[in-house]
Amino acid sequence: MYSIYISSTFAIFVTIMCAKEKNKAKSSVHVENRRARFEYELLEKYEAGIILQGTEIKSIRLNNVVISDSFCYVQDNEVFVKGMHIGPLQDAADNHEPDRVRKLLLKKTEIKRIANKLIKGTTLVVTRLYLTNRGLCKLEIAVGKGKKLYDKRETIKKRDNLRDTQREAK
Repeated sequence: MYSIYISSTFAIFVTIMCAKEKNKAKSSVHVENRRARFEYELLEKYEAGIILQGTEIKSIRLNNVVISDSFCYVQDNEVFVKGMHIGPLQDAADNHEPDRVRKLLLKKTEIKRIANKLIKGTTLVVTRLYLTNRGLCKLEIAVGKGKKLYDKRETIKKRDNLRDTQREAK
């Protein structure tokens, strides 16, 4: 803990700031699907909750999650995520199934909007999974349109040019 005693109010402020930094470190679970940004042009993003079972939240807190192969689909006015792997816990007696289909929690208006956006050539992609400060697990999904090969090459060129300019600036 950092404490510099210039004045009593400043010391209290520094102590409070350190406590907030510790809380941020606790909820640092943040799994991102960087491949989705490369493969798809993301049109519209949504935030959804997930229905989890038993030991799944503990596995997520241990960063035992793979979302790179996951995708979402709409069925009977409900949204499901498929292909998201949440690894089983080592010490648990009653573990969960790692690759099961999980239901997402969205409002009806959002589900209708998503269903209308899912036309030929678009898909519902998982972009990131994170824990909120309240301990809730959220999934960010996006309606994406697949990129062509020349679009991917453009993305690579832009990224390389940006990296070169940053190196020159240093």
